[in-house]
Amino acid sequence: MKYIILIIGLVNFLVAEHPSEHPTTVKSLKLTISQLAESIEKYIQQDVELKGGFFVFDVKNDEVLNLTLNKIHKERLSNIGNDTYFACADFKASNGKVYDLDVFMMGKSQDDLVVTEINVHKESGIARYGWQNQSGIWVKIY
Repeated sequence: MKYIILIIGLVNFLVAEHPSEHPTTVKSLKLTISQLAESIEKYIQQDVELKGGFFVFDVKNDEVLNLTLNKIHKERLSNIGNDTYFACADFKASNGKVYDLDVFMMGKSQDDLVVTEINVHKESGIARYGWQNQSGIWVKIY
């Protein structure tokens, strides 16, 4: 029986789009996955209306990225504690590259959610960092 569970876990690990690359849920979601995805889309739309596009500064390459949302990874939306939520989304840049961004939001309800941090996790499929759970706290590993 232990081997069956191990094999099922291994299959789930291999099938996942981003296995163990992101923080995962440590508490049950207070908000639904749909509410979190909607909040990210709303944030991006407001940014587009305000600035004429969705722009993120890429610290590593010292450039401003003009991005268009491709996909929010709903399987990666997580409550990571203390009314903080994590999401992963793919964007296409005006330079032709695809970027995977990690987005953090805080708030007690959907109406209160505020984006607190956006990081370029991957550029054209190449990860800049990973995530590791260290004694219950998720930390970036470079």
